[in-house]
Amino acid sequence: MISEHYTPEAVILANGEYPTHPFPLQLLKEAKFVACCDGAANEYISRGHTPDVIIGDGDSLLPEYKELFSPIIHQISDQETNDQTKAVHFLQKKGFRKIAIVGATGKREDHTLGNISLLMDYMREGMEVRTVTDYGVFMPANGTQTFKSHPGQQISIINFGAKGLHGEGLVYPLSDFTNWWQGTLNEATADEFTIHCTGEYLIFLTSL
Repeated sequence: MISEHYTPEAVILANGEYPTHPFPLQLLKEAKFVACCDGAANEYISRGHTPDVIIGDGDSLLPEYKELFSPIIHQISDQETNDQTKAVHFLQKKGFRKIAIVGATGKREDHTLGNISLLMDYMREGMEVRTVTDYGVFMPANGTQTFKSHPGQQISIINFGAKGLHGEGLVYPLSDFTNWWQGTLNEATADEFTIHCTGEYLIFLTSL
């Protein structure tokens, strides 16, 4: 059973809005390894923290931090991926598989959509990566899966080509919807729910 409560091996702080909800802040605080995406390091450091690594092309990092933290900066100039993906691949090469991403939403909406959709790529690469926001958790999934929940919890299912979609433990029935909004605003009726299908989809569970 897949649970929203998640103990990652490493945490990535992306350069969206800095988290304010206790859950993503707790993940950052308790992380054994923190990778900051370029500009995200500015606020993380200004709050008195030291990342384990700073990843990106270096264009957003303050000059004073670029000098002070030069030993842990990994400049990657590849323009075919964004800083979030560079951080995921860096951690993957270091042997990390379970990763939480915080700070990936807010600010520019196009970046938010891109960051969230990339979860599907990471899943295909064998990684267990989730995006934790101030409002909930995004989790990629493939095929029939059961998720831990609580009655009344708000749930959205975003379809990435899955077929034969139907659910158990949800207020509203599912179908092979093609537009993302069609799977939003569902609700759990029990302590778990099951999605039956063939193919890939993204689950969003609202925070407790």
